[in-house]
Parts: sequence; structure tokens; C-alpha cells
Amino acid sequence: MTRSNIRFILNDREVSLEHVGASDTLLDFLRIDRRLTGTKEGCAEGDCGACTVLVGRLQNGVLQYEPVNACIRLTASLDACHVVSIEYLSGPHGKLHPVQQAMVEHHGSQCGFCTPGFVMSLYALWMKTPDPSEVEIETALQGNLCRCTGYQPIIKAAKAITSHGSPAQDALTRERSAMTAKLTELADGQRVEVARGNSRCVLPASVDDLADALMDCPDATIVAGATDVGLWVTKFLRDISPVVFIGHLDELREVTTTDDAIRLGAGVSYEGARDALLGLYPHLGAFWDRIAGWQIRSMGTIGGNVANGSPIGDTPPALIALGATITLRKGKTRRSMPIEDFFIEYGKQDREPSDFLEAISVPKPRPDARHAAYKISKRRDEDISSVCAAFNVTVTSGQITAARIAFGGMAATPKRATHAEAAIVGKPWSEATLLRAADRLGEDFTPLTDWRASSEYRLTVSKNLFRKFWLDQQGDRALAQLSA
Repeated sequence: MTRSNIRFILNDREVSLEHVGASDTLLDFLRIDRRLTGTKEGCAEGDCGACTVLVGRLQNGVLQYEPVNACIRLTASLDACHVVSIEYLSGPHGKLHPVQQAMVEHHGSQCGFCTPGFVMSLYALWMKTPDPSEVEIETALQGNLCRCTGYQPIIKAAKAITSHGSPAQDALTRERSAMTAKLTELADGQRVEVARGNSRCVLPASVDDLADALMDCPDATIVAGATDVGLWVTKFLRDISPVVFIGHLDELREVTTTDDAIRLGAGVSYEGARDALLGLYPHLGAFWDRIAGWQIRSMGTIGGNVANGSPIGDTPPALIALGATITLRKGKTRRSMPIEDFFIEYGKQDREPSDFLEAISVPKPRPDARHAAYKISKRRDEDISSVCAAFNVTVTSGQITAARIAFGGMAATPKRATHAEAAIVGKPWSEATLLRAADRLGEDFTPLTDWRASSEYRLTVSKNLFRKFWLDQQGDRALAQLSA
């Protein structure tokens, strides 16, 4: 069975759209089609947060709301979702929502352009964590930029929201059961095909149906979260049709644990993978929060970050160092490979027509392994990396017995530092050993100079990260040595 319309709930009304193009964005739909102009257009690339809305969707039968960037969220991906815009927060007779009231009382807005986006991000945080810490507030606001008010009044407002109301009294809480029932009815398990002119969209009914769709249309653009593809539309004005959307497929959003590994479906978002990965690898915690902002981490997928093959993708170096493998599928045939073998050269991956990335498997840590992951960028939060580095060094009885060290931003693909690895295996676990390995990086990489960083800077900072790795592993002892 094939359905020929996209169906979702916008605030409190059901929407049915038959004519939807592959490049149509949620922001344009809100502002132009529905005249809901509270949602603003700022950067049109998912950086400023002025277009933030909430999107609720069923995940294994449970309704979850996430903040997303409407500017790069493609309309066709909204089937069986609940879209919540700033207009939905208005209470009876125009009464302000608790988030809005707190912003007013703490002077959290000056020019006001960014304010709806801040309100929606804080709304999502308040629903999840009614009494957040300052760190939780700052993390929630990483994807929202304010150029005039400054963040301190907004942080004060975030701490005061609960004094104006409780999430238990909020419409999204009171209506959750009814909304779950509506979305369950909309998610009818059919393949969806819609078009506007020659621009086509396909939403497969299942992963098996996805495999069939790609066999029929091997050159289709595969879209999960659209955090990269969305910019092809808004910045490069590319024709991405036909598009096969996969972000709605529960089978690709599953996180499963075996005796020796974690298996991440290719559609698992950064937020969706967080607890499972950080539970095994706590060192990824600070690194994970450096990946874009909350909106992007809610939309973007681990599989997409790997599949697009970017040399500056944040997760591939960490996954390479951890020894991850990937599973590619074509029709009914699957093949697996170490993740580092997937990246062949710039813009080229080991993927044939009709192939799609189905899953990523991350082995559980060895008890004698030492790990670290670092991101170097011009801006601390929500910035593209100049260099990413990841270390996985096994130390047994004071000797380094195995090493996996990977870098991003240093070559045309994410890549292991094989000469540096060879320089430390079989050597004593010491700072001197790591510094000798750092000196071998010039044999592994000849980085480029671009607007993010010069070649010299990239090589220098990458070498310095070996010393940082050593010092981080020493903990309090390193602080004692540095202060002595």
C-alpha cells in the first residue's frame, strides 16, 4: 500500500499535504504557507536557533519532543509528527507561557528577533528538566545565538520558569495521551510518496522497503536528519530530488547491546546515542557536547555523520579509535567492514549504488584501555572542527600493547595515525613515549591550510594533543607536577 500525502499535527490542527517537494522546508511552510511568523529565519543553516520549534514523534510507541531547526528540517520528513511553534504557547486570552513570563521578568529580550527560538529551546529543557543546573541551561542554549541581550538574563529566566508554572500543567503534558493516539493513527505503516512537479519524496514503510526503494532508485539522496543535506538546499540551492527519507524508521533508530558491543542503527541521533555510548565510554561526555547545538544533536544522526564521508566530521575519528565496524546493505545483501576502510578518498566512500548504511557496531572497552577524544575549533560551542583526535591505548603491566589513534581535519578523510601507533606499541607507557609518537605525525599527515586553520597549526596542535592525552590520564598527579 502506498499513501500519497504527508500527514502531521501542526500545533492543534491536522495537516495533510499532497504536493511536497524534496527541498521544501518546515520554516517556509510555517512562515509562508501558514503565516506563523513567530518562527524566524536567521542563518538558514541550523546555527543561530531563531527558527527553533519542537517536533514530537513516536519512538517505539513513546512520544518524545525535541528542539529542531525549522530552516533545515524538510517538510516531507514530518509525517506522523507533532510540530509545535511559538504560537502554540499562548494561553487563554493571550496569557504568557511560564517560559515567556520568566523571560519578561528577567529582561531576557532586547531586539527580540532571537527570542522565540530561545523560548522554544528553554521550553524543551523545562519539559525535560524543570529545575535545571546552569550547565544544563548553557548546554540547552548552545544552538541559540543572542547578539544584544547577553546570556546571563536568559540563564536567570531559565532558572525561574518553574516559579511561574509546572510542566505537569502544560498543554503538551495534559494532551500527551491524546496526541500519542493521534500520531499512532497517522503512522499507518504505509510507504508514502509525494511530489511537487518533478521533485519527488519517498518515505519507506520499513527498512526492507527502504532497500527495495533504493534498488529501484539507486541515485536517490538518502536523508535522515538533514543537518548536512539541508544546507545543500538553503545555501547551495541544489536539486536533491529524488529523496528517500529514513528518519522515521524505528528499525534504524534502535540501540541494542550485546555481550561485546553496542549496535547503533544508522538513524540514531546524537542525542539518542548519548546515554548508551557515554555509559561505556565516559570520556566522550565533554566531546559529545561540543558537537553543534542541541537542535542539531536532536536531528543529526551518527549514520549520516559517517555516511557523508566529511574529513571534518566529529564522530568518525572517535569511532575509528574505538574500533567500530559498519554494516552496509544493498537489497537483501549485507557486508561489514572496519569503519576506517569505508573512507577511500575525499568525497568517495566504499559504497555502491543502492547501498545504504544500516548500522554501526562499537565494541565494549577493554579494562586496560585508556581513552580520550578532543575537538579543536575556533569557537568552543557549535563550531566546525579544525582538528579532531581520538586515542585508544591499551596498557598492560606498564607497556603499551595496542594503540588506535585517529584524526579528523588532518587529511582528505578521517584516518588512523599508523606511524604514530607503531612508534608506541611495545614501548613503556610514559610521556616520553607519547611525545616520540607525536613526532611521527608528519609521516602520517600533510594537512591543508584553509580558513579554519593553517597546515602548521593543525600539525602543531595535533602533536600537542599527545601531551594533553598523557596529562589527562595522570589526573591529579599532573596538576601536582604542573604546580610544583
